Amino acid sequence: MPIVSRPIAVLTALALAAGALGGCSSMNQKLSAGMADTIPAWAGGLPSDAPPRPGTPEYDKFMQDRERKRLMPAAQRGDEAKPATAPQDAAR
Repeated sequence: MPIVSRPIAVLTALALAAGALGGCSSMNQKLSAGMADTIPAWAGGLPSDAPPRPGTPEYDKFMQDRERKRLMPAAQRGDEAKPATAPQDAAR
C-alpha cells in the first residue's frame, strides 16, 4: 500500500503549496502597489519618466499641466518637432 499513498501525499503537498502561494498574491494589494514603486527601473520597476499615481497631489498637478498643454496651440507647446513619415508605397 505505500505505493498508492505516495502520489496522494505529493498531490496534497502541491495543492497546499499552490493555495498558499495564491493567497499571498492577493492578500495585500496596497503593500504590493507601494513595493512596486521602490523597485529600481533596471530591475523592472517604473521608469523615471512615468507619470505619478492617481490620487496623489502630484498626479493632480500633472493632469492640470497636461490639460494646459493640450489647450495650447501646437507651435507653442515646446515639444520637439516629430519628423513626418513618408507614405509607404504598396506597389514596390
